[in-house]
Amino acid sequence: MRKFLMSAAIGLSLMGICKKSLAQIDPHFSQYYMSPMWINPALTGAIDGDYRVSGLYRDQWRSFDNGFSTKGFSFDAPTDKNINIGTTILSQSAGNGGYIYTNAHVSVAYTGVRFGESGFHHVHMGISAGIINRRIDPSKFELGDQWNAVSGYNPANPTTEIFSNTSSTVFDANAGVLYFDADPDKKVNIYGGFSAAHISRSKDKFLQSSASKTTIPIRYNVHGGVRISLAENIIVVPNFMYMKQGTAEEKMLGAYFQLSANSSTDVLLGGNYRYQDAVSPYMGLTFNDLTIGVSYDVNASKLGKLATGANSFELTLSYIKKRKVKASPEYIRCPRL
Repeated sequence: MRKFLMSAAIGLSLMGICKKSLAQIDPHFSQYYMSPMWINPALTGAIDGDYRVSGLYRDQWRSFDNGFSTKGFSFDAPTDKNINIGTTILSQSAGNGGYIYTNAHVSVAYTGVRFGESGFHHVHMGISAGIINRRIDPSKFELGDQWNAVSGYNPANPTTEIFSNTSSTVFDANAGVLYFDADPDKKVNIYGGFSAAHISRSKDKFLQSSASKTTIPIRYNVHGGVRISLAENIIVVPNFMYMKQGTAEEKMLGAYFQLSANSSTDVLLGGNYRYQDAVSPYMGLTFNDLTIGVSYDVNASKLGKLATGANSFELTLSYIKKRKVKASPEYIRCPRL
């Protein structure tokens, strides 16, 4: 008998150590737009405000030995020099904390490309650089030789398991481009972007011998949507995202309604469908500078049919400090998903 905690099983599966294929190693989110620089560094500072502070928490597959827990934080701000700056950090733990993934970046976006008769068509180009750290804590594992056929698991039992490498830190770089139509006189404004993560092609050193180190697979991301003004106080935003990393793909399609209750309060209602994975209803509230959002993934995959507790919960907060001086018209239609 050989039993590991879910942290070990999840960690090893995510690391893509299979020699014939490389799987996704990065976290994913239903409210992906609340971690904009993780999706695309070109989104850095793409706000109508002086700065933005965002945080998110995702709890996934809790019944599977605590499953995944992901926390994120980001800060970004525009400048008056066609350069926006920001930073973001994500940390994901699996099981009881036996596996931890941390990704931290500093990002810069150039915003000076504009075209069209009034310059309302914007193109932003962004890059980010930072580190990826992955580590395991063997003390959180239940190993086969710590089990006794009569008394069961005893953490005091010695183990012969040897972990040659329990931590890995590598350099990481990402790049992306974003287009959006900022014409304030239009009722329909489109936006879209493309990004590539891990373009630094760093070697994956985690739990690999020096002879078999592989390159962390690039994560490609295409995202976009349409902002449609249905009435003075009703906006609908259909949106999509496609992500591919190694052999893993994610296809997401959704929409949300933004309903203005008064001059300081908006109600957000909508949802996403992640193809062959989950349906994720969403609701949020914007009050002055603060937006809070809640979503819940209802698993629609084969895993959800085989086991209970395969759903996920997500909570997000975003604070955008409004400008003291009213923004020029071209910022009115910035791509706020």
